[in-house]
Amino acid sequence: MPGYDVAVAKKKLSARAERREAERATEKLGRAREALARLEAGGAAGRPIEVESASQIVPRVLAWPCLRCDGALRLDEHAAVTVGGESRRLVKVHCASCGAKREVWFRIVTDLPS
Repeated sequence: MPGYDVAVAKKKLSARAERREAERATEKLGRAREALARLEAGGAAGRPIEVESASQIVPRVLAWPCLRCDGALRLDEHAAVTVGGESRRLVKVHCASCGAKREVWFRIVTDLPS
């Protein structure tokens, strides 16, 4: 009938169903945050984060929270890699809580005096 709003009541979910729904939402958010991180600076070799020295890289990455669960990150690898003739630093980390893996790219830039 025109002019009438009909509301349909949803069935109340069980505690298990509510928990699973929350877990799915958290997982979806985690995947979206990881996808966005790959598009930002440091997410790919072509978009490295610029730093002044290699000593700044590891402390910087380990200070970041996990994109999925906000847990602490642990270092797996820090390597110098040549990409397209240019030197890059690749840092591989994983979350100590959920185990999510992440790669972050850096480029060392130095301002030399003229």
